[in-house]
Amino acid sequence: MVWIKEKKDIFTKEEPEEKPKRKYKKKEKVEEIEEKVSDISEEELKSVLKPILKKIIIILKKYMDLKEDHYLLIGTWIIGTHFHQSFRSYPYLFFNAMKGSGKSRILNLITMLSKQGIVLNSLTEAVLFRTKGTLGIDEFESVGKKGNENLRELLNSAYKKTGKVFRMKKVSGKDGESQEVEEFEVYRPIIMANIWGMDETLGDRCIELILEKSVNKKVVKLIEDFEDNSQITGVVDAISKGIGSYGSFKFMLEVQQNWNNYIESISSPNIPNTPFTPTTPTTPVNNNNNNNNIYIYNKINNTELLGRDLELFFPLFLISDLCGNLDKMLEISTKIVKERKEKDVYESFDVQVYDFVAQHKEIGFLRISELTSQFRDFAGIQEKQENWINSRWLGKSLKRLLLIKDKKKSSGMMVVLNIEKAQEKIKIFKEPEEDDSIEEIVTEVFK
Repeated sequence: MVWIKEKKDIFTKEEPEEKPKRKYKKKEKVEEIEEKVSDISEEELKSVLKPILKKIIIILKKYMDLKEDHYLLIGTWIIGTHFHQSFRSYPYLFFNAMKGSGKSRILNLITMLSKQGIVLNSLTEAVLFRTKGTLGIDEFESVGKKGNENLRELLNSAYKKTGKVFRMKKVSGKDGESQEVEEFEVYRPIIMANIWGMDETLGDRCIELILEKSVNKKVVKLIEDFEDNSQITGVVDAISKGIGSYGSFKFMLEVQQNWNNYIESISSPNIPNTPFTPTTPTTPVNNNNNNNNIYIYNKINNTELLGRDLELFFPLFLISDLCGNLDKMLEISTKIVKERKEKDVYESFDVQVYDFVAQHKEIGFLRISELTSQFRDFAGIQEKQENWINSRWLGKSLKRLLLIKDKKKSSGMMVVLNIEKAQEKIKIFKEPEEDDSIEEIVTEVFK
């Protein structure tokens, strides 16, 4: 939660000594459009969404030259914006692109197809939480500038329903002026694009896609006629008629609610082989739906996505299942997460510290100064580069990552590395290497 106080709430010397009494009263949240929870069946929704997704992908292919997997991912994300209230969280889309690669075009196209989409070149805190719908942010570099700390903090929380902001509002009443608390929900679908990349904290909430400059003349010679194009407006109308009046869908909420029960049922050591039974006491049990949910759960669980990665892709899994593309979306998500982990290994110094310690052969007390020199060589850092990576930095990093078993001072700081912990942690970021020894044993047996 973020508390922001407007300048007009600050009392100055010119104001009277008797200050208005503050009444911290929660104001009910008012939506621009009243959103309803739909009882529409899963089969009915499938019949609506499948043809819409196909049309969206056709439009994306007409105007954008992307990797084949990206069309399905973006199309699924667009559909999800129209009932993102069905989800506890919804991932940001981030396009990292060079100049002239079409990032503004893809932002305009996606927001045109998304729920209440708008594109902004400049974003303020007030715009973020006082407007609704899908938000496209072009030229995102300005958000990282000094003075935008509150805006970045809001963006870090807007991918989840728990993200809220409070503002003080001056109101007049019978007893005079008072201060009233206004509560706003910042949760909304957001798509961003820039040239220079994203900081780690915000990037951790994004599905990042690389946008390459296209040489396909059939695509790049098309002008943006999105608002007047009957093909696009037809899809928008179809979405509006099919699902546009609903904020969320009951069965989607139930699928998410029962996920934790499923995980507990397959993980409990005390209750082996206990079949999972969804618990939704307020609704009658539908065995067909329950069996389908277990089928989806098993498939999602087999991807071995964890934590934030699972949280971000979970809504897209549910949507893609409705559109008949669950297996393909599972494959795409696994590929994206794997590529990002590989990138993190090379770009994140924390991950490189884990990797460095995990591969260390020496045991006993080691000098921090010598470890620093070895780490710089390990990370490929040149002599006059990244001067801040010094003995002091490495010592703090090892302490923060809990990679120090013991320490002492003897002509400088010396530490005993927790190599076992580093070897366990690095598995989170690096794909396990294939064990050639097993193949060798099998080969020997059949010789």
